[in-house]
Amino acid sequence: MSSIEYIRIFSDADGGSHCRKEAIELKSVHYAPPAASLNTTALTKADSSVFLELPAGWHGDWHATPVRQWLILMSGCCEFEVGDGERFICKAGDIVLLEDTRGRGHQTRVLGEESVLISAIHF
Repeated sequence: MSSIEYIRIFSDADGGSHCRKEAIELKSVHYAPPAASLNTTALTKADSSVFLELPAGWHGDWHATPVRQWLILMSGCCEFEVGDGERFICKAGDIVLLEDTRGRGHQTRVLGEESVLISAIHF
């Protein structure tokens, strides 16, 4: 069985932010008959979506995410830092689930000379 890995940023009961690697399992489904089966996740409702560009040199100081959202990085490279001090770097193709809607939140910093393009899916 296949899966999609992502980084989850979330708040604990005290509002502190943390991150950990997680995965969504895929299963074989007749998604678009008569085409052959393919692997999918469970269907999830979304409220809206937006494309974001974080220009080279951009730094988002401590902030909570405004909504629960998936971030799918399309280009560039950035670093996230959470409240417990852990940092991780994301690049094009990486997926982040932001759920730290309260508390201090996280910081985001663009690395390198390339803008970071993101597809954000709100839910």
